[in-house]
Amino acid sequence: MSSVKDFNGNGVLRFGPYVFHLRQRLVLDGDRPLRMGGRALDILRVLVEHAGEVVGKDELIACVWPNSVVEDINVRVHIAALRRALGDGQDGQRYIVNIPLRGYCFVAPVLRVSFESLHKPQHNLPARLTPVIGRDPVVDSLVRQLPVRRFMTLVGPPGIGKTTVALRVAELLLQHYGDGVWFIDLSAIDDPTQMIGHLTRTLELDAGLEALVAWHALLVLDNCEHLLEPCRTVLEPLLASAPWLSILATSREPLRLPGETVHGLAALSVPPVSALHSVAEVMGHSAVQLLVSRAQARQQGFALREQDLEVVREICHRLDGLPLAIELAAAQIDALALVGLQAQLDNCFQLLTRGRRTAVARHQTLKSALDWSYLRLSAQEQTVFQRLAVFEMAFTLDVATDVISCELLRPECVAMALERLAAQSLLSVEQGHGATGYRFLNIPRAYALERLEHSGQRQLFERRHAHRSGEAWDSARSLPPQLVEQLTDADQLGHGQAFGEPRADGFE
Repeated sequence: MSSVKDFNGNGVLRFGPYVFHLRQRLVLDGDRPLRMGGRALDILRVLVEHAGEVVGKDELIACVWPNSVVEDINVRVHIAALRRALGDGQDGQRYIVNIPLRGYCFVAPVLRVSFESLHKPQHNLPARLTPVIGRDPVVDSLVRQLPVRRFMTLVGPPGIGKTTVALRVAELLLQHYGDGVWFIDLSAIDDPTQMIGHLTRTLELDAGLEALVAWHALLVLDNCEHLLEPCRTVLEPLLASAPWLSILATSREPLRLPGETVHGLAALSVPPVSALHSVAEVMGHSAVQLLVSRAQARQQGFALREQDLEVVREICHRLDGLPLAIELAAAQIDALALVGLQAQLDNCFQLLTRGRRTAVARHQTLKSALDWSYLRLSAQEQTVFQRLAVFEMAFTLDVATDVISCELLRPECVAMALERLAAQSLLSVEQGHGATGYRFLNIPRAYALERLEHSGQRQLFERRHAHRSGEAWDSARSLPPQLVEQLTDADQLGHGQAFGEPRADGFE
């Protein structure tokens, strides 16, 4: 812990997300002043000036009430008020700890910063060209938590918008970090031995990463999935030695380091069929908001009409609510109109290859984003990924093993590959009815089907899947007629889905 006893009355102190202007007797949470009484501020100042040390009750009373006789209860009341104002104990963060029979200790790191640094943010963030839509709740949550938790990882599949969210969080935290906010794109390197050099060059650290020990900064590490072990090797000692440093990582899978807070990024909200009553109700869903916003940027006068609601809902649903997919689709509305775009979705792979020339290479097309993941799979994982594309709906490990295993791909290998594909966000995992199910999103499945087609094995595994389904139907015919009718009405035996295979909605 840092001791700041030498701070003068004109200092500016920073701890967690808060800035304490000593002379002005003002504590800010971002731009919002905290409401606390004068005595509470006096106690806070004494505690932060002795951060990491135990301050006895008698010493606190002597500093805050030098000419008065005060009971211990007064100290406890003001300490409780301070804790409420600072959110002490929320999200696991502690600021003021009671040491029984001794006093109180301010346990969070405290940093002295210059007033000028608060108003001259340093960063290398790219300029934003379009607004971020549908991500306010997650962005607000990350902005609140990151300065306190220090190490957070955004995880999700390709095209979900991890980089977009991370950059927005970084923009909003510019004023919080005296030594700046720095974006480091790890997709630029493939060789693990280049990682430290890439970091030091981006941060312009002539003395190496050791200089970060004294930094009060946020590092945004983008695309960590192919450098998991090097990231672990670098970040674990760095976080331990640099108490004022925060890390926001994006990855297809967690880094699995001590102190890491993992935040899974969900798709944008797609309206259910029951919401198709009005334009206002449909526009309340973020996937539609993004589609309409990007369409309006391309086509002046574009507006969502009542007759468009079902088509727009179908487009967003077929695109899995993935922001990148929706943006690429919206770029074609001026040429195809909504109905034409809906028809194009029967061949999702065409959409995968439509691009944004202004984006970085891995974000220009959905195909490039999926290529990035696919090419980093082992040969065995690539094989499993391709073959699983014959499943249109959710499936279990047992069903997948029956359909795709062979002499060269043993059942235990299928299980390991499924686990890895799920860890890398290429399959979604869903729990229901006491079983674990796996599901492809529509776009990754289209990509996998294309790969399976090129391998020359698509018909083979579609036949195996159909045969498995046929066996299930034969088994189902021995059931009571009423149950068979219920299953048929529920479409559980349709779409090539095997009886006994969990329905997609069984895992929602």
